[in-house]
Amino acid sequence: MAYSRVRDLREDSDLKQKDIAQYLSCTQAAYSLYELGKRDIPTTILIKLAKFYNTSTDYLLGLTNNPKPYTDLKK
Repeated sequence: MAYSRVRDLREDSDLKQKDIAQYLSCTQAAYSLYELGKRDIPTTILIKLAKFYNTSTDYLLGLTNNPKPYTDLKK
């Protein structure tokens, strides 16, 4: 599930919820609700998290198990 992946990525990076909340410009309480799945993660926040962790939004959403980000498909 997306929520556990967001938490796992944060924990794997040895970061606290308040650290990510500060990066996202939200409160620690609001961020905690994202990790718990009690609040949907807005698209803008999801994109910021994908960029921060260098992964894809599909990975964060649980649509793929490949954590590598997409490469630019436009050439």
